[in-house]
Amino acid sequence: MKNFKWKNNKKCAVAITVNLNGEYFWLSMFPDSKNKPKTLSLGTFGINVGLERVLNVFDEYDIKSTFFIPAVVAEKYENKVIDIFKRGHEIANHGYAHENLALLTKQEQKDILIKSNNVIKNLTGSFPIGFRAPEGEMTKETFDLLEEVGFLYDSSLMDDNRPYCMNIDDKLYDIVQLPIQWQMYDLPYFAFNYSPAFPAGQGRIAPYTDVLNNWIHEYEGYKNKGLAYILQIDPQTMGTPGRILILKKLIDYIIKSNDAWICTCEEMYSHYKNYV
Repeated sequence: MKNFKWKNNKKCAVAITVNLNGEYFWLSMFPDSKNKPKTLSLGTFGINVGLERVLNVFDEYDIKSTFFIPAVVAEKYENKVIDIFKRGHEIANHGYAHENLALLTKQEQKDILIKSNNVIKNLTGSFPIGFRAPEGEMTKETFDLLEEVGFLYDSSLMDDNRPYCMNIDDKLYDIVQLPIQWQMYDLPYFAFNYSPAFPAGQGRIAPYTDVLNNWIHEYEGYKNKGLAYILQIDPQTMGTPGRILILKKLIDYIIKSNDAWICTCEEMYSHYKNYV
């Protein structure tokens, strides 16, 4: 985009986002997990232990994040979500119960978006402006509904490394896309369970130093090209005593470079819209 610059003339923008899925990550993919407390404990660890560690890191570095939260998690762990909001973080929509939207009808998707928005509004006082699809697929109807319901940005697609105004099948949307990438998500590196098997091939947990190096290399590339670096973390995978140090070391590296504007997704969206 002509004459586009990041805030304070920084070389790139960085948003460290959180997907707070809790046990519903497992329940949505493996419904019989409701009878498997060992599997569900992976998710409840993220809520009851990992979340506080992540929040404390954000407080330490005075970083504001965007939390994408399934509304059923917000209902079940209301005090946790209120605490996130009171610490100054953005709360965005992540479906109701971590549904695979592509398996639902248009009306079912709409009902979920409206229901989950109402849950978030009841806790924060305002409707969320951002959406991120849970793991799984979306449909073109999803984007029609996002616009109809009133979302201003989506952070689900992977077809660019900078914000853009969405155009699907020659339909121009008002929604701004904030693209993500799998390599900048902790879950594919670290999530593991024996039964139900996840990942399906039973790949092993990645070495921590390798993951940190991946994220640093990506940051350097994004910085050199003036892009939008959007990291995804889930407290159930990032919130262990060892992995939380990966997050701290990454933030240390980014801050010391003095080249990045660290922001929420809402701030990134608003900044981009000034140039559209």
